[in-house]
Amino acid sequence: MLDFLFLPWLAKPLWMWLAFISLVLVLLAFDLGVLHRKNRELGLAESLWLSVFYVAVAISYGGAIWWAYGRGLITTTDGTHAGMTFFTGYFLEKMLSIDNVFVISLIFGYFAIPRKYQYRALLWGILAVIVLRGLMIGFGAALVQRHDWVLLLFGAFLVFTGLRMLFAEEREPDIARNPVVRFMKRYMHVSDRLYGDRFFVREKDIRTGRMVIVATPLFLALAVINVADLIFAVDSVPAIFAITTDTYIVYTANIMAILGLRALYFALAAMVHRFHYLQYALALVLVFIGAKVFWTHVFGKVDPAISLGVTLAIVAGGVLFSIWRTARMDHPSH
Repeated sequence: MLDFLFLPWLAKPLWMWLAFISLVLVLLAFDLGVLHRKNRELGLAESLWLSVFYVAVAISYGGAIWWAYGRGLITTTDGTHAGMTFFTGYFLEKMLSIDNVFVISLIFGYFAIPRKYQYRALLWGILAVIVLRGLMIGFGAALVQRHDWVLLLFGAFLVFTGLRMLFAEEREPDIARNPVVRFMKRYMHVSDRLYGDRFFVREKDIRTGRMVIVATPLFLALAVINVADLIFAVDSVPAIFAITTDTYIVYTANIMAILGLRALYFALAAMVHRFHYLQYALALVLVFIGAKVFWTHVFGKVDPAISLGVTLAIVAGGVLFSIWRTARMDHPSH
């Protein structure tokens, strides 16, 4: 079983994995230890600049992969262009993460978490995501390497998910009825009071009079956000596997897109309504990528440049239409 899970990670030299993990740890340490040692509200301008910084880091990393591939220093396990597939996967994961922004905003709002404590909660969430996404990607890569037909299942799932997003009735998630919240409130001591940025505190149990460890609303919010990310990963991980089955490219593109999610959240949370129609563009992208799996199976591989171009065009169209449409709704006289 362990060989089944770890074999996909051994396709690349150890130094490549160590270099990437070191970069991620340096970025997280700089973010938490230097930029945000104290709890404070992240302003719009700072969050935008931080988002630009993380995008620049991802582009630089993708550029290094492109350069190394062109020099023959690295190869991919499926014969795809390493640089092209990295950027396609990164861009796709970045756009799909915008859906997370809306859900995260609802979760923080339900638990009444002040903005100055939200950033640290998201940072700890990122640490959990790095591990959980790794497990999901490792398992998915092992399945694909053992059974080629799994990619066809991924493709069918993406087409189904995209069509469901296009035609399903829009409903806001009911946080109060979330299974995670209900489970923790039933089987854990949970406090209704917020204790700054602490996840657990000691309180007196009103029934027994004893001091017990209780979870704060900030921990509940963190737990629900992590579960929500796993649900989103069920869509996003098959989507990037439909682009490339190289575990290194899949994982690095995923993590690079997620690293900037915290800053992106604070930049977009206040204006997420402006991107209302982007979900339809993302749905079309999922249908396109899913259909590409079947095309590749029957007719051969699609040029990665075409995949990247079509993905960019659909998402750009969704963004521009959203901005135009919401602007007209805000100013109907125009």
